[in-house]
Amino acid sequence: MPLIVTDPVILGVVAVLAYLLGAVPFGMVMARVFGLGDLRAIGSGNIGATNVLRTGNKLAAFLTLVLDAGKGGIAVLIARYAVGEDAAQVAGLAAFIGHLFPVYLGFRGGKGVATFLGTMLALYWPLGLAACATWLIVAVISRYSSLSALIAVASLPLWMKIFGTGQFLLLALALTVLIYAKHWPNLQRLKDGTEPKIGRKG
Repeated sequence: MPLIVTDPVILGVVAVLAYLLGAVPFGMVMARVFGLGDLRAIGSGNIGATNVLRTGNKLAAFLTLVLDAGKGGIAVLIARYAVGEDAAQVAGLAAFIGHLFPVYLGFRGGKGVATFLGTMLALYWPLGLAACATWLIVAVISRYSSLSALIAVASLPLWMKIFGTGQFLLLALALTVLIYAKHWPNLQRLKDGTEPKIGRKG
């Protein structure tokens, strides 16, 4: 973690604003814009890009991916510019929690992978690119989005060691624990061989 030098009240304001941004359910927004129906009644019921892709609309899925990643990244960049490095990490965590537990959807949100990747890219882009590359390689080989996400986040300590970015370790560990908790049903389906692959329509 960076040295905490910002007034706790300011950090609290940053956290609230970042949470509200992170809570915007762009998957639901894209489903409505493109007339795809209730995303929570399709496929896995998740509100992220992978489930949007199960509708067959690749553009909507791509926009969901970009926007979900962007809200984490934007929260980090604005907080860093306006306040400082400690606020940037607070904003990243808050935006991520907002995506997982959005107030706008009764605190039932997505699994946070795109928002996690966007946050990492904004915190330190080589680290974010390494995580994205790990996700992509596993996805191409396995065709499982969930497995790709789990391996990508698990690889972070290795990448942090390589890039010398230990100041992000506590934040990364917190995000990793949350992602694994949200992916527990996916882990069970992977074990049972019933996990749907990328691109399979719901």
